[in-house]
Amino acid sequence: MTGIWGIVNVTPDSFSDGGRYFDVDRAVAHGLQLRADGATVLDVGGESTRPGAERVGAEEEQRRVLPVIEGLVAEGAPVSIDTLDASTAAAAVRAGARIVNDVSGGLADPEMLAAVAESGADYVIGHWRGFSDDMYAKAVYRRAAREVAGELQERMGETAASGIAPSRLIVDPGIGFAKAGAQNWDVLRGLDEIVALGPRVLIGTSRKRFLAETLAADPAGVSEARRDLATAVTSALAARAGAWAVRVHDVSATRDALAVVRAWEG
Repeated sequence: MTGIWGIVNVTPDSFSDGGRYFDVDRAVAHGLQLRADGATVLDVGGESTRPGAERVGAEEEQRRVLPVIEGLVAEGAPVSIDTLDASTAAAAVRAGARIVNDVSGGLADPEMLAAVAESGADYVIGHWRGFSDDMYAKAVYRRAAREVAGELQERMGETAASGIAPSRLIVDPGIGFAKAGAQNWDVLRGLDEIVALGPRVLIGTSRKRFLAETLAADPAGVSEARRDLATAVTSALAARAGAWAVRVHDVSATRDALAVVRAWEG
């Protein structure tokens, strides 16, 4: 059964819900509601990775996320830390996080692989070609899915050399990261090449711009509800293509979509 990761953004500037859950109590309450809606993992992040976002220092990032992680773990929730910083990853695992979700796959912080190896946590390797301020300049592909799979395989080799067992790995093709418009669809259509790498596969399309571009000529005018519906459809299709889990803002819509897929498949 495909798992559902619920997104808990503890930031003032995330592209979709920045500031909505910036307060610790509100963030914890939101995470617990996502869990009640069917989330199998709560992915807590304190730094926005939206295009053009400014970096956040490790001290501020940890001030944001650690109390939220501790609050969710105290309620028995499985938690992932969404971070590019090795010290934040280590602190989050000490606070109870079970998974480190690094969209850069260890490229943003040279200390990350060693920190994860020592922590014992599972590790999400995201496909990444640079920080948010210039990532679209690197969105050049001939065969997107194959090139993404090849670059993820290189990162898998680096994690193995750092002492992270293959059984701890999860790969994420990084939808929206250094990929513009149709390139995201190319990767999703070629998801079998990502699945064939061997590790569990995490897919995150939630509310991303390429979905809005598909729905309307003016993406800015596409409502959150329409983006959530499109997210649920792509999540269901990803599940049918072999995704181990999907990462979403609206857990209940995706839960229902996955239930329909299971009924369809019998």
